Amino acid sequence: MNTHDAVLNAQPVMTWRARFERFTPHTETLLLLAVVFILLVANGPFWSALLSDRSFAELGTWRFALSTFVAMVAFHYFIIGLFASRPLIRPLLSVLIFVSMLTGYYMRHYGIVIDPSMLRNVLHTDIREASELLNADMFGYMLLAILPVSAVWLVRLRTRSLRKALLVRSTTLGVALAVGVLALLLSFQDLSSAMREHRAIRYQLTPGNVLWSAGRVVAGNAQVAANQRDPAEPAHRMLLASSQRKPTLLVFVVGETARAANFGLNGYSRMNTPELAGLDVINFPKVTSCGTSTEVSVPCMFSPFGRADYDEQRIRNHESLFHLTERAGLKVSWLDNQSGCKGVCDGLDFVDLGQEKVAGLCEGGHCHDEIVVQALQRTVQADEKQGARDRVVVLHQLGNHGPAYFRRYPESFKRYGPACENNDLGTCTQQEVVNAYDNAVTYTDHVLAQTIAYLKTQQDHYDVAMIYVSDHGESLGEHGLYLHGVPYSIAPREQTEVPMVWWLPEASARNLNVDLSCLREEAKKPASHDNLFSSVLGLLGVDTPRYRRDRDLFNPCRPPEARGNRLVSQGSHAPA
Repeated sequence: MNTHDAVLNAQPVMTWRARFERFTPHTETLLLLAVVFILLVANGPFWSALLSDRSFAELGTWRFALSTFVAMVAFHYFIIGLFASRPLIRPLLSVLIFVSMLTGYYMRHYGIVIDPSMLRNVLHTDIREASELLNADMFGYMLLAILPVSAVWLVRLRTRSLRKALLVRSTTLGVALAVGVLALLLSFQDLSSAMREHRAIRYQLTPGNVLWSAGRVVAGNAQVAANQRDPAEPAHRMLLASSQRKPTLLVFVVGETARAANFGLNGYSRMNTPELAGLDVINFPKVTSCGTSTEVSVPCMFSPFGRADYDEQRIRNHESLFHLTERAGLKVSWLDNQSGCKGVCDGLDFVDLGQEKVAGLCEGGHCHDEIVVQALQRTVQADEKQGARDRVVVLHQLGNHGPAYFRRYPESFKRYGPACENNDLGTCTQQEVVNAYDNAVTYTDHVLAQTIAYLKTQQDHYDVAMIYVSDHGESLGEHGLYLHGVPYSIAPREQTEVPMVWWLPEASARNLNVDLSCLREEAKKPASHDNLFSSVLGLLGVDTPRYRRDRDLFNPCRPPEARGNRLVSQGSHAPA
């Protein structure tokens, strides 16, 4: 190739580079281009849901789409423009582009939406959980963000005097607001109708969903920090005066992401709970959760307020069920194979089992749930050295935490196949995902049976009991949804209906004043996480003003003199 040919071949590249170098926009132009890019490229789920019931052969569809697009661009420009000063615009737009692309990927891939509870769940996700959400497809999608972010940093911005910059910015913000309102009015009827038909749409528009949710989370945290925790309430241990009782050992197993629809005891087509089916357990087939994520459900299910009286700040400012029981004289330990107790065990005995190094149980930064049974045994054995005492032990499972369901059970529990063995559920068929999920349920069945087997060995020393209930459910492809975390008001039943199983041997039931035949009948009725707080207090004989007999599932099954915690005090443990 001669010199003349080389110059000709290089000319298009030089021309493109020269044109880019001559492009010197003002900050307002750069902001507008970035907003247009985000709304076009990162918002596929929003536009798909918005236009799903419309025909593109109709002119009205294009009018609606265009007016909505203009309104969304204008409102995003207005909100971001309030903060995108010249020194901040490059880092701010870079973060928004990357966050919007990442959010768009997960909304498209798993059907999730972003609201304050989902964002809080994301912010409290540990490295082990987050690593399972990373895959090649996600990184490929994120490469689309590199070009616009590079352009944001490489382009030269024009400068204005401070006075002129303020005038231009205020004018463009005013114009954007006016254009947004006008465009919204043109599409308001159709848009409001679409919002009613598809209530999740409002949580699918990014980065608006992230910005709004972040604001709510920050405001909520500030409100909690500003408010003092509710004063501790009186807590008394109450028992029948004539009872010759043993110490009580209650094991509360907090399940993770198990849904009622795939639980064998509930009539599922697969008997994936064979060990529990062979035990004398009491199954509650109609139970609803407090929330659709661990971050919401765990504080809620152990509060006196529950879903019926849900108030996030109130729940977070109030002591939990386990703080109350410890103040009433029972020792409480939280043994965690998950991502923490979300505040409900703060200040109590807490053991993180996720970092254990036990051959055959722990690998790749995770331990299988049999680790919690071993920890339970060590905890009870440590008590024996000091003499048996009233005790509550909480076992927080890794359970069915997705998307890596195949990592939740040992090889020996691969009962259903072929099972999805990839973190990226999109590479598997729905049946393969279900098979892996059901294998994890079968392993939970085994862990619960092991827990009961150990408690049986302690019956000479304790009145033993076990309660198992999952924190929330899971979507496995129904309606195009995977995982969990959909806002409760629009969540499908797969995410809000959970399994609950109680085991109470006859000797313990007799000493704790519970009629088992009555309890089996009560178990056929609908129940919820709202019942847990008062039911556990009632079972343990703890009296406190927050106790509600109408929520105590044991109350109808006690003798009259023991109902409503009207028992004889065995010592006050109220605060001074």
